[in-house]
Amino acid sequence: MTNTITAPEISTDIKTVMQQSAKAFDEYKRLPGSAKASFLEEIAAQIELKREQLVAIANQESNLPLARLNGELTRTTNQLKLFAEVIREGSWVEAAIDEADGTRTPARPDIRKMLVALGPVVVFGASNFPFAFSTAGGDTASALAAGCSVVIKAHPAHAQTSLLVYEAIQKAIAASGVPEHTVQHVEGKSNETGKALVQHPATAGVGFTGSFAGGKALQAYSNEREKPVPVFAEMSSINPVVFYPAALQSNAAALAQQYAGSITLGMGQFCTNPGLLLAVKGQALDNFLALLSTEIKKVTPQKMLHSGICQAYNKGLHEMLEEKGIDVLAQSEQKPEGLEAYPTLAKVSAATFLDIPHFKEELFGPFSLVIECSDMDELKQVLLSLHGQLTTTAMATQDDLSSYADVLELQKTLAGRIIINAAPTGVEVCAAMVHGGPYPATTDARFTSVGTSAIKRWARPLCFQGFPDALLPPELQQANPLGIVRIFNNKYVAPAK
Repeated sequence: MTNTITAPEISTDIKTVMQQSAKAFDEYKRLPGSAKASFLEEIAAQIELKREQLVAIANQESNLPLARLNGELTRTTNQLKLFAEVIREGSWVEAAIDEADGTRTPARPDIRKMLVALGPVVVFGASNFPFAFSTAGGDTASALAAGCSVVIKAHPAHAQTSLLVYEAIQKAIAASGVPEHTVQHVEGKSNETGKALVQHPATAGVGFTGSFAGGKALQAYSNEREKPVPVFAEMSSINPVVFYPAALQSNAAALAQQYAGSITLGMGQFCTNPGLLLAVKGQALDNFLALLSTEIKKVTPQKMLHSGICQAYNKGLHEMLEEKGIDVLAQSEQKPEGLEAYPTLAKVSAATFLDIPHFKEELFGPFSLVIECSDMDELKQVLLSLHGQLTTTAMATQDDLSSYADVLELQKTLAGRIIINAAPTGVEVCAAMVHGGPYPATTDARFTSVGTSAIKRWARPLCFQGFPDALLPPELQQANPLGIVRIFNNKYVAPAK
């Protein structure tokens, strides 16, 4: 059965889809971690079987090159398999046991705690990642790993790709024997579709990667509910990069080449694109900007993901360059055509930047703004004025890091990930990754949308007090039958080998 609906049928069909999701959740959450892990691995296998077809269709719908799409598909299947490993091992539930203590006054009862699945989750596909942040992407993989059922809202920019991935998931459902409606698929361009999904009483959580306006709207829909639910939205970031003095002085040519590539990678359509470059004025900065400008001019414009993103970028670029005090340093020597973007580098003084709020807003595309500061104190003022970010980067020598430790400390307050001597574009899927940050980068800085910790968005702590051992989940039973790491009477205890 393919639960693909369109806007005219929205009220009836979304009600049905969410009811089916709630019923599937009741069954799916009871499956052992090993069964859920096998399901995730089967999804990965079914997607791999469709690789050639999927990449070809995604290329037609998104204008992304085949090599990029093949890499993204591999990332998608790898993260499904990674979450399978996490739940098969099992310690992610954070089991904690405090045994009864009759010697205390009053006596302490037996108290045990673990993370349990939230409920049906609605995942909104992202326009810029048709595989890794969409139908079977990180939100879906982590929600399924946590034990949640999932309803996917396909992104209209790559609707056919989304449907093909969903067909792979359906085959995995049949092969794995999980409940039929564990994963469902919804289409529709209307905002009402998203609103209905978020506000249905069965919805327990929402995952979103996209614009600030889109994320705020979904959060508002949730707040209108009688019982609001968590909306984990990744929304807006300009990812400030600080070029420390000694690094700029000693390594200008390599830095220029590196950052020209980062600014224009994928025509700037990454949430980690370095949109803000900060440095202290002087000959070293002038030399670096001359080299960076030369590199930007060499970049050939490429097609953006779709007409909506291209139009938004062109409009935003025009409005940005109309602001007072801004100087265009470089644009591609080749004029863009059709859906192609215009790679652009511009500069403002720190004083002007601090005076005009518009400069702090994300411009999604191959654009970066240089902030020329009079000294490191003014550079710190600029950092203090910024909103929350996904990343912030320090391009620095060891002497820089020692001399300006206060600047580095300030950078740590800005973002979920701080990077030294690498471009921010690129996100590794691993246990240590944080792809999140203070608002408006995300709606909740305590969580990440990439990496194995992403599973914790879709779970809540549940305490079991006074339960007989036989009625406890295996994760909390005295004998630790699953062999997981637990907190036992206030100490982390690994299973006996």
